[in-house]
Amino acid sequence: MNLIVQQLAALLRGGRTPARLWDELWLLHVGDPAASVSGEATAGQQVLAPESVRMLAAARAAAMRGAPVGAAIRSAGAAASGRTAGATRTSGARAWVYERRVWFQLAACFDVAEATGCPLADVLTRFAAQLEAEDDAEAARQTALAGPRATVRLLTWLPFLGLGLGLLLGVDPVEVLLGTPWGVAALAAGLALTVAGRFWSARLVRSAEGLQP
Repeated sequence: MNLIVQQLAALLRGGRTPARLWDELWLLHVGDPAASVSGEATAGQQVLAPESVRMLAAARAAAMRGAPVGAAIRSAGAAASGRTAGATRTSGARAWVYERRVWFQLAACFDVAEATGCPLADVLTRFAAQLEAEDDAEAARQTALAGPRATVRLLTWLPFLGLGLGLLLGVDPVEVLLGTPWGVAALAAGLALTVAGRFWSARLVRSAEGLQP
């Protein structure tokens, strides 16, 4: 999405009219000027998510009619939200939530420029800088979370590695765990604590990522 905003600013600075602006953006990301909003791109074109293609198509159609682009983007975004409702757990749906937010912010940029008369190219340039800063912050967050994720995986498998090491040393921990009541109780408690620890650690990681647990 940051690339789209940068391209819009560059095209505006190049003197493109509003209708031509979205038409060229459509050519860059979809390819065929007469293509439908199926989300398919011709060979060699940059591929957008299907919902973003629909948003782009709505903005292009509004610009060609001379209608407000911001209102068209919000209307298409509301329709897309209805189609993707209930699927926010998947990675693709989470990515679309981010893209939809950026599309709505882009619509606000067009509204502000139309209402105040300020240069839209300058507004979009600043918006692109903000998105780039957010992308850098997200990359730094993912780098910082790499260590905790690895620790969670290690602690999950550590008890099983301990059992394997005991077998190699000739202690036979399986017989101890399954052959006595105390061993069975320890095994059940260990499994429960392992599952609870994995769930809690995953919840903490999701919270740090900014996702709902």
